Amino acid sequence: MSVVYLNGQFMPASEAKISPMDRGFLFGDGIYEVIPSYGGRCVGFSAHIKRLQQGLAALEIDCVLTEQEWQQLVQRLITENGAGNLGVYLHVSRGTDTKRAHAYPKGIQPTIFAYCFDIASEPQADMNTAVRYKVMTAPDLRWQRCHIKSTALLGNVMHHQQAAALGLNECILFDEQEFLTEGSSTNVFIVKDAVVITPPLSHKVLPGITRQLLLKILHEHSKLKVEERAVSINEVLAADEVWLTSSSKEVAAVTEVDGQAVGDSEPGAVWLQAQQLFSQYKYDYL
Repeated sequence: MSVVYLNGQFMPASEAKISPMDRGFLFGDGIYEVIPSYGGRCVGFSAHIKRLQQGLAALEIDCVLTEQEWQQLVQRLITENGAGNLGVYLHVSRGTDTKRAHAYPKGIQPTIFAYCFDIASEPQADMNTAVRYKVMTAPDLRWQRCHIKSTALLGNVMHHQQAAALGLNECILFDEQEFLTEGSSTNVFIVKDAVVITPPLSHKVLPGITRQLLLKILHEHSKLKVEERAVSINEVLAADEVWLTSSSKEVAAVTEVDGQAVGDSEPGAVWLQAQQLFSQYKYDYL
C-alpha cells in the first residue's frame, strides 16, 4: 500500500481524508507540482519548489514550509514508497472553511497533500525507441493566468480531451493572433534550419521546469542557436522538428501535427542532440 503525506502526517493512502468543504475541492483553489525522481534522485527539485512558492504567493496562500522542509518531506515519501522511478505530486490548497464563499477566508490553515506514483524509466535519446507523438492544434480557450500552476485545470483537461478523443497525444494551443502558447500539458519547441525556437514566458505560458532546464543546457553545453520569440501557426506547420517538453516526457519528438508529417515523420537530429544533453546534464541543475 502506498504511503502519502497529509497535513504533517505520513499514512497509508486509504487513510487519507480531506473535507468536502476544502476549497481545493470546491474551487480548485490551490497550487500543485509534479517532480520526477529516478532511483531517489529528483530532477529540478529547487526549481519546482520555487515555482510552487511563487504560485502560492500569487494566490495569497500562506504555506510556511521552507525548501529544506519540502526536501525532507519529499525524500521521506520517496523512501517510504520504494525509491524507484516515481513522480512526486505536491498539492497545497487554501484549506477548509465552514462555508462555501468566493472571497478568501481568514484564519484557515492550508491543506498540504503529497503522494508518489510510478513513472516510466528515464527517457532515452534513441531513435529506435523514441515515442512518436501525434498532436492537433486548437485555439487556446483557457484563462489568462496560465503562468500559475493552479489545481483548477479544467481548461487544460478539456483541450487534452480534444486530442485524446481523436487518438492523439496532445493538443497544442494558439492565441487569438494564431501565435503558439503551449500544449495542454506541455511546453512546445520548434526547430527550423537548426535553430531551436520556443515562445517567451508570459501569462499565457506555464514556466515549465523542463523548458527552463533545457534552455540552460542548450545555452551552456551546445552550439545550437536558441531563440525565445513569438511563433506563428504557419511556422509550427512548416517546422523541421517539433518538440514537447514536460517533467514526464523530458524532450519528446512530435512527428505529426494535424495529420501532417513533421519533417520526414521521424525524430530529428536536433531532437536527438537535445535529449542526449538533457539526459547528461539534468541533475546538474537544482
